[in-house]
Amino acid sequence: MLPCLPFMRKLATMPERAVGHRRLTGANVNKPTIDDVAALAGVGRTTVSRVLNNQPNVRAEVRQKVMGAVDKLGYRVNLQARNLAGRKALRIALIHASDFDSEPNSYYSSALELGATRASAGLGVQIITHVVNQNDPGAAAEIVTRLRDDQCDGAILTPPFSDDAGLLRTLDSLGVSLVCIAAGPEASQLAMSLGIDDYQAGYDIGMHLAAQDRRRFGFIKGLQGHKSAETRYDGFVAALESCGIDAGAVLVRRGNFTFRSGLDCAMDLLREPDGVNALVCANDDMAAGALLAAHKSGLRIPQDIVITGFDDTPVSEIVWPPLTTIHQPLRRMGARAVEHLAALAGSDQKGVPGREIIAHQLVVRESTRDSD
Repeated sequence: MLPCLPFMRKLATMPERAVGHRRLTGANVNKPTIDDVAALAGVGRTTVSRVLNNQPNVRAEVRQKVMGAVDKLGYRVNLQARNLAGRKALRIALIHASDFDSEPNSYYSSALELGATRASAGLGVQIITHVVNQNDPGAAAEIVTRLRDDQCDGAILTPPFSDDAGLLRTLDSLGVSLVCIAAGPEASQLAMSLGIDDYQAGYDIGMHLAAQDRRRFGFIKGLQGHKSAETRYDGFVAALESCGIDAGAVLVRRGNFTFRSGLDCAMDLLREPDGVNALVCANDDMAAGALLAAHKSGLRIPQDIVITGFDDTPVSEIVWPPLTTIHQPLRRMGARAVEHLAALAGSDQKGVPGREIIAHQLVVRESTRDSD
């Protein structure tokens, strides 16, 4: 029996190209597979998989061959297809810490969530958001229970949970891949951490204010236990000392990242006998409160006192005067966390501990810049 002629004609018109020693035809011509990469690189598909998942024990020359083949073919991992191949979308929990007895941060959590959600849309990833009371002694146990109940493959932890070494070890033992946002040095030894260089950011603020000949400083810290935020103060003091200004010139108060705590701490600092003429706050919400304190005290900004924030949240531009602050790319951090966890999907790896630094920027506005 003769083959169907229309079908034969269709085959004859399909495009083809060679990969290694075989040829691709039809719909696959523009969609190279992992086998195509393996054939072009002259290695097995298992080796290609190990290279793409950044697994160890692959020789440098082999890794170079594989990545060369990837670039030449334009091969891209289809994460969504890979996740759905097992009939299960990758589930990632985003854990927000909150103080249920005070107002929430105006933007920090929502910015991280926005970045994570946008990244997940194209990766076949399901984001499950939980808000956990950071003051609850059972908070860590609650997080473990929620991740188990939701059958999560990975989790993004925000401070202070991202610095809870016991929680990190427990989740690691359960096979949950982790990314810790703005974690300190100890956490970076246990899991992947994403954040800016807080020490350098504090240093940048210190150098900016020292150049303006300010000599009476106030610094409003954030929550105790937020280790990366604590290093903002360390960097700030180091900058002053490099300019010959003793750390004793800095009066310190402890806030909790809220507008109210910034107002209260700033009012307290302004009542000091010698006062302050430069006020540094560990986030923008507290700096907005400090601005109100200065206005209520009849001080001109920036002539009598300069004030800085941290994060570059929307509030930093809508207050008067607009705040000098550190731009922390929160949406990018949320997106990068999802990308990192998605890249681990389907591999035997839970991630390598370490720290990925994302660039920050000093944004100078009217709160430290004389309009004259």
